[in-house]
Amino acid sequence: MHRGKHLLIDCRNVAREVCVDDKRMLNVMARAAEKAGATVISQTRYKFGHDSPPGYTAIVMLDESHCSVHTYADLGLVALDIFTCGDTDPSDVLRYMTDELELGDVSVREVPRFRTSVDRHGTEQRLAALAGA
Repeated sequence: MHRGKHLLIDCRNVAREVCVDDKRMLNVMARAAEKAGATVISQTRYKFGHDSPPGYTAIVMLDESHCSVHTYADLGLVALDIFTCGDTDPSDVLRYMTDELELGDVSVREVPRFRTSVDRHGTEQRLAALAGA
């Protein structure tokens, strides 16, 4: 068992339009999170390119954790991060995002966060605590 799922998503060969349209990406992330059952708390974005290569960073804070993105427009790269806890599945967030955006060649790594163990009474215990016992 664990306390949340964290998707680390690398997207290659992404169209430049996707890599520079921070407003669209922010809106798509928020809509996808809500469709997946998450509660959006806040959103922010920052566009690069004045004194650095073009791209942006955008973050959607969720009651269940967050969705974030960083792009490298000149290289066609998008790094997505979707972390949720509770009943919201980050894979659903990604699926809803890809319904609206073409993210090129996508690779996904899933990382369970705060692994736990359940004893015979159904009580969760941190693995670190078990290792020390």
